[in-house]
Amino acid sequence: MSHFDLTSPTPSRRTLLASALGLAGAAALPALAADKYPSRPITLVVPFPPGGSVDIMARQYTESLGRLLGVPLVVENRPGAGGSVGAQFVARAKPDGYTLVASSQSSHLANPLVQPNLGYDPVKDFENIAILGRQPNVLVVHPSVPVKTFAEFVSYLKERPGQVNFGSAGAGSMGQLNAEALLLATQTKAVHVPYRGGSQYVTAVLANEVQFALDNLVVFFQHIQAGKMRPLAVASATRVAQLPDVPTFAELGFPALNQTSWTGIAAPAGTPAAIVTALHQAIRKAATEPAMVESLKARGVIPPEEMAPAAFEKMMAERLVSYGEVVRKAGIKPE
Repeated sequence: MSHFDLTSPTPSRRTLLASALGLAGAAALPALAADKYPSRPITLVVPFPPGGSVDIMARQYTESLGRLLGVPLVVENRPGAGGSVGAQFVARAKPDGYTLVASSQSSHLANPLVQPNLGYDPVKDFENIAILGRQPNVLVVHPSVPVKTFAEFVSYLKERPGQVNFGSAGAGSMGQLNAEALLLATQTKAVHVPYRGGSQYVTAVLANEVQFALDNLVVFFQHIQAGKMRPLAVASATRVAQLPDVPTFAELGFPALNQTSWTGIAAPAGTPAAIVTALHQAIRKAATEPAMVESLKARGVIPPEEMAPAAFEKMMAERLVSYGEVVRKAGIKPE
């Protein structure tokens, strides 16, 4: 069984993490000294029901991380309030490295921007450890919409201000924030129709109750393959292998819309920096194993790049600002 020893005092977690992660190779997990970590199973809270994209991603890593850390990772689903219930539970848990959360843009971006009195701060109340994977977002339209390209779609909206519907998994969800960002960037207007959850939302697009949506590719891919939705643009650094003919938003002249979704792992604020370092490097080792890379790609997930905790939190802080502007300008309110 592998363990990591913890001895050194913990100065500023930002400076310690920056230096420790710069010196240690991703393939060599850190050896620390005194209290051995981990010495018992680790609980990974998924703040969504089983079977969703965050749950699937978290479970995809548990076997590898358990092997690398030498103790089981036990997934515990704590759904509610778009991920806020589980995230708040972990924010208030003992900061000892044994209670973690599978974080996402719902729990750590959309909810903090939209929900009043949330009960946690996505940056200050967590040690945001590492990204598990990124998911491209895709703009899809119902086949009845008479457009073949993004430029035609924008013209279609401009000719029908406020007459076209778009859907999301709920008021204040990332599906709404992404679509509202698109409308602001293209200076167009459409009507938001919120649904209670992803399955109802996807069904609404298929039924032409809403004419377009902008959300995770994994949610729509099988329907795109079946010809029941038409993809017009993807949010990804490069074109995605599953849709090689679909341009990125950056190619289309809208780089600000080229934002992928992410799933990560976080611990309560105050978790010792040495534990954060150990977890980060274990996650990075798991993420770069060939079997994991292939498994992620098979699901349409972009394998995560190396991103130290400080850089992860910087990205989150920047997105809180940019999406905060979208929330303010679009007047987005919770249900």
